[in-house]
This record gives sequence, C-alpha cells and structure tokens, in this order.
Amino acid sequence: MKPFDYVRPASVAAAVAAAAQPGAVFLAAGTNLLDLMKGGVSRPDRLVDVTHLDGLDQIETLGDGSLRIGALVSNADLAHDAEFARSYPAVAEALLSGASAQLRNAATVGGNLLQRTRCAYFYDTASRCNKREPGSGCDARDGENRGHAVLGWTESCIATHPSDFCVPLVALDAMVEIEGRGGRREVALDQLHRLPGDTPERDSVLEPGDLIVAVRLPPAARGFAAHARYLKVRERTSYAFAVVSAAAALRIESGMIVEARLALGGVAAKPWRARAAEDVLKNVSPTADAFQEAAWRALTDAKPSGDNAFKIELARRIVVRALTLAAAGTPARIPALPASPFAATSGADHA
Repeated sequence: MKPFDYVRPASVAAAVAAAAQPGAVFLAAGTNLLDLMKGGVSRPDRLVDVTHLDGLDQIETLGDGSLRIGALVSNADLAHDAEFARSYPAVAEALLSGASAQLRNAATVGGNLLQRTRCAYFYDTASRCNKREPGSGCDARDGENRGHAVLGWTESCIATHPSDFCVPLVALDAMVEIEGRGGRREVALDQLHRLPGDTPERDSVLEPGDLIVAVRLPPAARGFAAHARYLKVRERTSYAFAVVSAAAALRIESGMIVEARLALGGVAAKPWRARAAEDVLKNVSPTADAFQEAAWRALTDAKPSGDNAFKIELARRIVVRALTLAAAGTPARIPALPASPFAATSGADHA
C-alpha cells in the first residue's frame, strides 16, 4: 500500500474542498475502498474521512411524506428499522441479502451506492482492465466471464454493478442528494451510475469533490409496500453477490395492476430499470402470462458478453418469480434467508 495523507474535516463544505484535490477520495466505513487499496487497485494520495460529519447519520420523514436517509446510516441500522421495513420491504430485504452481518453493521448507505465492480480482472492488477487503467484493454472479454453483463455492455467493459440495495431503490425512483463545489444538487439514482461506453473508468456522474449526503425515497414509494419483493440468485446462499437479481413492486387495486416497478441487478454496469416491462403490466391482471410477457420485454436488448447466455434466461425466470411473489403479497416477516428463491417466509418479524 502506498503512503497517503489522512484528513478529517469538521464540515461537509470542508470535506468537499479537501476531496476536490487531485488524488483524494472519501473514506467512510471503507469496506470496499480498503480492500482496493490493499490490492493496489486504488492508490489514492489522500483519504478524506467523513465518518464524523454531523447530520449524515439520520433517517427522517420529511414534510411531503418522502423519506430521507443520511449517507452515513449503516446498512444494518436501515434494514432493521421497523418502520422502514414496513414501508419499503423490498429495500430492507435487499439490504439483508448483502454481505455478512459484520459488514452490514459497518457499511454505509452512501458507500453502498458507490462500491466498485467485483470483476476479477478489475481486482487483478496483472490483468488488462479499462476500468482500472483506461486504454489497456479488457481481459474479461476472452476470460472467465459467466458472471458478466448482458445489458448495456461495450467492447471496452463488460463488468456489472454489485449492489443489492440499489436495485429496489432504482425501481422506487430514489433520489440522491449530492454536495459539491457548486453547492447541493439532486440526481435520480437511475442516472447516478454510468454505462461503460468508451469511458468505463467513470462509474458515476459524480465530479471530483462530490459527496453523497443522503438518499431520498419519494412519498409514492410507500404505495408499493403491500406487494414488493427482492429476489437474488447467487452462487451460494450467503455472502455472495448476485448472479442475477430483481426487485418487483406492484400496486394492485380491484384485482388489477394499476402500477408496476421492476429493476434488475447483476446484468449491467448499473442497476437496470425495466421500464418497457413496467408498461406491459399496467392495467392488466397479475397473471403468469402477463409476467412472462414482462420478462421478455425486460430482456429484449440482452445479449451475451461471453460465456453467459444463460444469464438472459435466468434473468427472465427471476423476473417472473419476483413478480409472482410480489403479486402474492409482501410477507409479514422478512425471510430467514432474505431474497433467496429457496427461502420460506418465516424469519425476523418487522411488522
């Protein structure tokens, strides 16, 4: 690990100014950053510690009914907040399906949004990786790539975004509050992450010094609480990133779907909002045929980036399963194996 400076600003404005300097990065829990530094993947000149900044660790309901989650709230605290789990059950289930309990206790909301891909070639500094070293090439294209992207990829990069948390957030139209050198602004979470294009080294639209200070869920997101699920297929049931995942949320009135939300994870360099599939489900009965049609629409543009054609069919099946579970109703208890297709509905009571 190379030597680096460590600074601990006393305010958000001071943190932004410190992190705007070349070679500076923010440090919160460090559950991803420190691993990258130890492996020589990330070599910052300065760490800007934001863990003690006031006002970034609160969960609050705003006057308009939206929920504001501070960037320093831990994944565990958010998932185990009873009111949050009742109002946004798919988000709580996604959080509890990620990593281990120890990591969830440390990891933060803001850090989760900005974690880097888990592509093995990105982590291996002896491999060519355009995301790590622009212009060097992509060894994943002809390498071990069964877990890589099937949507939105380019010849420059076929990596996927690893977050579980972001998938239901994107489906529910979450907004991200950002403090930067030009002041505070908001970005839809769906627009925060970038597809690789010709610049795969840029994971997001953030500029130097930009600090995520909060995530906000709009009032309408609560309207899906009765029919919302997150489903995740992984190589092993615990402590593994998604091969494919899906967040499904429905508003059902008089036996008809009046609004649908659907997003996929593990299929692209960003959480993938399936808007065409949502349109198919509007004002129809929640039937197997409707869910099959939605699944096909969600993956219309999918294509293998290597030895991963199976992911397209797997994603279709997970979409159908997630929609079916959502239509059946959100269980009163988060499953003991959150988001697992093998889980029973017994588990921690968040009612």
